[in-house]
Amino acid sequence: MIKVGIIGVGTVGTSVAEILRDNADVITARAGVDIVVKSGVVKNLNKDRGLDISISDNVDDILNDPEIDIVVELMGGIEEPFEVVKRALNSGKAVVTANKALLAYHRYELQDIAKDIAFEYEAAVAGGIPIITALRDGLSANHIESMMGIMNGTCNYMMTEMTNNGVSYDAILKESQDLGYAEADPSFDVGGFDAAHKLLILASIAYGIDAKPEDILIEGIDNVRSEDIAFAKEFGYAIKLLGIAKKDGNEVELRVHACLIKQEEMIAKIDGVMNAISVVGDKVGETLYYGPGAGGDATASAVVANIIDIARSGKSTPMLGFNRPMEGSKLTLKPTENIESKYYLRVNVSDKAGVLAKLTKIYESHNISIETMLQRPSENTSANLLISTHTAKESNVQAMINELEAESFVNARPVMIRIV
Repeated sequence: MIKVGIIGVGTVGTSVAEILRDNADVITARAGVDIVVKSGVVKNLNKDRGLDISISDNVDDILNDPEIDIVVELMGGIEEPFEVVKRALNSGKAVVTANKALLAYHRYELQDIAKDIAFEYEAAVAGGIPIITALRDGLSANHIESMMGIMNGTCNYMMTEMTNNGVSYDAILKESQDLGYAEADPSFDVGGFDAAHKLLILASIAYGIDAKPEDILIEGIDNVRSEDIAFAKEFGYAIKLLGIAKKDGNEVELRVHACLIKQEEMIAKIDGVMNAISVVGDKVGETLYYGPGAGGDATASAVVANIIDIARSGKSTPMLGFNRPMEGSKLTLKPTENIESKYYLRVNVSDKAGVLAKLTKIYESHNISIETMLQRPSENTSANLLISTHTAKESNVQAMINELEAESFVNARPVMIRIV
């Protein structure tokens, strides 16, 4: 018998215990051994979880219990769970976590500590989608050329409603909070940080890149407005918050931001709270993974799958996919300023003669070529210029935006969205 201790018996933790109880027949058949939850740790002992297990508010009750074989960490946060997981691994207990923030900052340290002890984290990226297993095991024969994905269901739901139903950003944000998709402080989701944590985990498996959130380009959807969506539709694009990883020679670019993406692309068709990740391997080509990216049962399904894997074989797969460094040139992180892309800008300007000539001259001075331009009326005596560019360098575009913002005929800092 395998005995499990759950640290953090909230929505996902409760679902883990219920799945192990309700689906015990198929789980035992697949694992070859009975798996039971022995105990759980919570912050609030007064809340009834409806579970027939021992509950306490002290992690030592699990970490110091010699009968516990697998610790499931569902606490949330970074440093406190890091200390808890280190203690579990150092005591020889296998660990399963769904904590993306923990892994975004400490995955390589935990890999070094775990060594031959099983440490699994399928639920940390895209909830119920088995993307970790697919990338680490199923595609292990490939050099990964690129990855692109919708990794945050809250942002995808918001963009879907803004695009399909014309809901304003402020209105859909409030609705998302009322539905429980977005937190009272939504910045972690709408600012792109949640998706960035997930992208960093995938990048380690695909490329062996040890980067932190502070090292990569992270933007959200908080500047997207109806004018941008209208422009996107007119030119055959959808707007999505995407996590992007792309190999370019011996460099890898990592970025999270709102994107204009062609409507015929599969990722552009993913609506609502669903997640999807496209992975391009040099031998297999493109593969697409789609499913629920959050929710108690979907996330718990991935946690339980990891528990079953550990019960079957202990440790059989390197935590981050590499048993040793690759021979030859090591891949490094491309500096953000060197990223190249096409760009869309919304520039609110004074509606008077000579403005367009001045603006195009500034574009030219930064070696940026305009592809399309639309003018739409705005408030009073101003207008919105909606402009897309040919491929340009990130540093040039940022410098141009700074110059435009300082011009007297520009009424607010231009809004920029990259095109993929």
